Amino acid sequence: MPVGLLRIEGLSKRYGRDALALDGVDLSLAAGEVIALIGPSGAGKSTLIRCINRLVEPSAGKVWLGDTDLTALDGRALRRARRRIGMIFQEFALVDRLTVMENLLSGRLGYVGFWRAALRRFPQADIERAFELLEQVELAGMEDRRADALSGGQRQRVGIARALMQTPDLLLVDEPTASLDPRTSRQIMRLITRLCGERGLPAVINIHDVPLARRFCRRIVGLRQGRIVYDGPSDGLDEGVLTAIYGEEEWDAPAESEVEAGDEAPV
Repeated sequence: MPVGLLRIEGLSKRYGRDALALDGVDLSLAAGEVIALIGPSGAGKSTLIRCINRLVEPSAGKVWLGDTDLTALDGRALRRARRRIGMIFQEFALVDRLTVMENLLSGRLGYVGFWRAALRRFPQADIERAFELLEQVELAGMEDRRADALSGGQRQRVGIARALMQTPDLLLVDEPTASLDPRTSRQIMRLITRLCGERGLPAVINIHDVPLARRFCRRIVGLRQGRIVYDGPSDGLDEGVLTAIYGEEEWDAPAESEVEAGDEAPV
């Protein structure tokens, strides 16, 4: 396995006595690489992402971020390490009663401390960066809008910008399009992959939508029953591979041929 920024070695997670969600996963992610993590419900995709940043405790194995063994950390050291990992959630995880700007600045909590954040005393540099990110996610002028007044696509854009406020070394993305319509889903995937490409930011994207995964990510990792059954290029996802990942199915998908300009996986 090649050495990368993110290295996962023999990662397993067992719930209770019998439920094995991850079974000896080995995975390496190079700097700047964006991969799509696909597989049926219950395959272990979300568990894998959450084991990386220790929102879920692994039962066995190691997770390395650069030279740091994340699985060996606790307390303050773990909190410091988590600052290096941005997270984008399926259900956005915004505070509805707060404004867009306040939600963005919450991405700096690991740096400014609780009381400064509670009193809205953020450094001017953080505020300026938040405005820059709002422009980059196409929400300029919406900084004072309450989060609960936004559409689903706008809320996800805030979530993306908040994750980038951490200036992370790694981005974890958990089902970013599950609550969105097809057009907005394409826009969100295009935005995530573009921003990662501009920053050389590696990302793991857990996604159910195989056509979107093919369209926007050059490398696909397929999980089934907690094990990796495919790790390769998106154009290698033929009917046999999809069957190995998901089981028997009719894999003709006319919508996949309707690729909009600019939608292809980055070269």
